[in-house]
Amino acid sequence: MSLDFISPEAIEQIAQQYGYWAIFFGILLENLGLPIPGETVTLAGGFLAGSDQLNYWLVVGDAALGATIGGNIGYWIGRYGGWALLLKLGKLFRIKEAQIEELKRQFSENAGKAVFLGRFVALLRIFASPLAGIAEMPYWRFTLYNTIGALTWATVMVSLSYFAGQIVPLEKLFTLASQFGIVAFLLVAAWIVVPFWLESRKSKQLVSESAEGSTIEETPQD
Repeated sequence: MSLDFISPEAIEQIAQQYGYWAIFFGILLENLGLPIPGETVTLAGGFLAGSDQLNYWLVVGDAALGATIGGNIGYWIGRYGGWALLLKLGKLFRIKEAQIEELKRQFSENAGKAVFLGRFVALLRIFASPLAGIAEMPYWRFTLYNTIGALTWATVMVSLSYFAGQIVPLEKLFTLASQFGIVAFLLVAAWIVVPFWLESRKSKQLVSESAEGSTIEETPQD
């Protein structure tokens, strides 16, 4: 997730000044839901590695470690306090508990994919781990997908900026990464919301048909 009011030049300066610490804490804090441009700092780290100012492998390791630790913290936050918070939010937005239970069930069925693929989607990168905790995804399974996802994401993002940064300006890389994140988020949102909407519509139709059938049966016959 990037912050529009922080310029690419400022992000590059942060990465230059604080180096590996900026990358590690940037992505860790972003995973905790704070408005920190962790992904863009990581891209800047890869860009600096491509110009021999930072070590490529240390940048990858920092990003992966920050993402892994941040994901673990998010998981336990969701495990021990997320469900109560989710129910309160549901009441606030007038969402029935049964609907939240259904969303929890659907997430549980796809938790592994969400944790792994969520690394590449800005908002899902923040919420996937707490949701895995809320869904009571087995910790060993979460750790597996979280670690593999973090390593894959870090390698892809750092390598992208490491090689592409030699021919594409850093600001352009930020823009492309942001656009990709938006498209990926919309696709994931559609993947989650559309089936839920169709199932809800089907349930309402069945209830309506059942009610109509009961009314016909209760109508007196001449």
